[in-house]
Amino acid sequence: MSEPSGGPAWRKTPLAAGLYFVATPIGSARDITLRGLDVLASAEVIAAEDTRTARKLLELHGVPLAGRRLIAYHDHSTPAARDGLLKLAADGASVAYVSEAGSPLVADPGFALSREAAARGIYMTTAPGPSAAIAALTLSGLPSDRFTFVGFPPSSGGPRKKFIEEVASMEATVILYESPKRVRGLLDLLCDHAGTDRPAALARELTKKFEEVRRGSLAELLASVDDDPPRGEIAIILGRAEAAEADPEAVDAALRSAMARLRVKDAAAEVAAAYGRPKREMYQRALELARSDGDS
Repeated sequence: MSEPSGGPAWRKTPLAAGLYFVATPIGSARDITLRGLDVLASAEVIAAEDTRTARKLLELHGVPLAGRRLIAYHDHSTPAARDGLLKLAADGASVAYVSEAGSPLVADPGFALSREAAARGIYMTTAPGPSAAIAALTLSGLPSDRFTFVGFPPSSGGPRKKFIEEVASMEATVILYESPKRVRGLLDLLCDHAGTDRPAALARELTKKFEEVRRGSLAELLASVDDDPPRGEIAIILGRAEAAEADPEAVDAALRSAMARLRVKDAAAEVAAAYGRPKREMYQRALELARSDGDS
C-alpha cells in the first residue's frame, strides 16, 4: 500500500449496534472512502480477515486502535468465532468487518457472517468501495450492461472442465479470478470451449505499481501469457457468448420428441433451456405443433 499524504481525514461518530462491512483498498491505500475510515475510527470492535493488514491500514491513515479489540475472522475461523462476533453485535456493540483487500463477501469469508447476521435480525450496513472484479471490468473494454462474477475456478479435474464449459456459454461478460501458475491452463481451456476468437482481457495488480491490462482475443491472450507470464493477482474478463440461431426444423423436432415424453409445458421448458430460447415462445410453438399434428 502506498503512503497517504496529509493529516487524518476521518472523524469519529457514534455508531448504532450492528455489523458494518467496510471495503478496503486492493492496492493504493488512498482508495479507501472517508466513510470507511469513519466507521473504522468509530466501531467498538474491528474484525479482520488479516489483522496485520488491517492494523497497517489503520496506521497509514492515522486511525488509532486506542485499546479497541481487533479480532481475526478468516476462512479457517470456527463457527464459534463467527457466533462470538454476532453476539457482540446483538448485545449492543458496533462491529466493523474488513477483508484483506476489496469488498467484503466478494471471494472472501464475509458471506457466512452476513448470512447469519441477516438470519438473526442483526442490523447490517456497508461502507462500499474498492472491488477488484469491478475494477477489472471497468478497464477491460468489454460490455458491462450484463455481467457475472464467478470467483476462482476449481483447481483441476472434471469440476474445472465443467466450470469452464458453463462459463463459456454464458450470454454475459464473465469476471473470474485465477492464480498466476494456473492462468495459462485456464486460457487454454477457454480457447477450447469458448473459441479462440472470443474477446477477453487479463487484468493484474490493479491500482498497484505494476498494474497491467492485456486485451484481445483468447488466442492473443494465450500467446501473450506464453511470451510474458503474468505475476500477481489476476482477473480474467471473458466476453459474452453470442446466442446461436437455432434451426427451426431442429427446434420443432426437439419439441415433438420432448412432447412424446412430457407434458407440453415441461417439454417447452426443456427445449427452451437446450436452445437458449424464451419459455413462452417455445410453449406457444409446442401448442401449434400439437394442434397441427392432431389435425393431420
